[in-house]
Amino acid sequence: MLDTGDHAASFKAQSRQGSDDTARRARGASERTRQPGNPAQSLDDFLRDVRFDANDPLALGALLAKLIERGFDRPPSLPLPGRGETLVRWRALAAVAATDLGLVKLFEGHTDALAILAELDGPVPPMASRWGVWAAEAPDARVSAASAASAASAAGGINQGIRNVSAEGAQLRLSGTKAWCSGARTLTHALVTAWRDDEPVLAAVAMNQRSISIDESKWQAVGMRATASADVTFDDTAATLVGAPQAYLLRAGFWHGGAGIAACWYGAAAQIGRTLRDACAQRADAHRLAHLGATDVALQAAAAVLRESATWIDANPSADAQRVALRARLVVEQAASAVIDHATRALGAGPLCRNARFARALADLPVFLRQSHAERDLAALGERLATAGETTAAFLSPHASTHPDPPWAL
Repeated sequence: MLDTGDHAASFKAQSRQGSDDTARRARGASERTRQPGNPAQSLDDFLRDVRFDANDPLALGALLAKLIERGFDRPPSLPLPGRGETLVRWRALAAVAATDLGLVKLFEGHTDALAILAELDGPVPPMASRWGVWAAEAPDARVSAASAASAASAAGGINQGIRNVSAEGAQLRLSGTKAWCSGARTLTHALVTAWRDDEPVLAAVAMNQRSISIDESKWQAVGMRATASADVTFDDTAATLVGAPQAYLLRAGFWHGGAGIAACWYGAAAQIGRTLRDACAQRADAHRLAHLGATDVALQAAAAVLRESATWIDANPSADAQRVALRARLVVEQAASAVIDHATRALGAGPLCRNARFARALADLPVFLRQSHAERDLAALGERLATAGETTAAFLSPHASTHPDPPWAL
């Protein structure tokens, strides 16, 4: 598993910043994550004791607020990625996912937003704010961004607790519809990808503006239903630019966050595996034990890849982690799919009909796994491997540590 306990369970990378810039960003990150007090109980203890209606979107939002209130969304409970404790971060995501996938969908989005704001030196989030990252680019839903005429003209929306960036051009007006906005009714703020003069930009927006409308009518999902992923329409909505154009995709942390999603999948798959193990402890036959053995093989292999990936990211925080992240996501996706198959074949229909938590996980996880792009991601990984020959000499260069290990080295 991801830890020793039983419960927890292509874009060029941006170059390293100069020492002055690094210090400035470090101060900014510290300010963003500094909140009064440390959690009085561990995340595992909190998740073990918590009770909530996992089918109610508002209940998920309220539980997200409790996680934030207790400081589980920031250091030291949740370190930023690429800062030496990426595995600690992923273990926390896996633990939340083991509790409920709808909850981790909101929690991961919120914590990813905080990491993005820290990496891009974005505006300081208000105390107790709840964030999402809405970056899907659906073919029939597109958001455009226009520079506000002045900072004063944008003061009506994003000023609700967010410290505005003073640089010229930092104030935007958003128009259009963004699809696949998870938790839209329960979040206070969001990071939204948009297009300004045919360039992709990232904008921070406060969700309490009258110019924002939320439509949940298209969300007909059974799995992940409580995330209430909506279409959000902006009508000349005030927002604040975060980073330079294209910075959201070009930053090293883009792939750090992508790999973190795999930790969520892993946490849910491990919980399904624990249900199978508990059932085998009560009543075992040869077939059940074979399925349990196959589940162990899949989960241990996935955990090993996640641990290795976290170590590599921490050792190379500014390097291009696309190959590392794609491999981690694909390995965990395959492992999770195998666990679903083995657990359901071993246990039959009984727990799917009488164990609410197990049944919900089996409905939620296949939907969440489709955040993977399946064969497209396999092809992208294969392309990176096929072109690795041109960088073979780089493994022997003074900068070899910034590259993943040669393929299939033991």
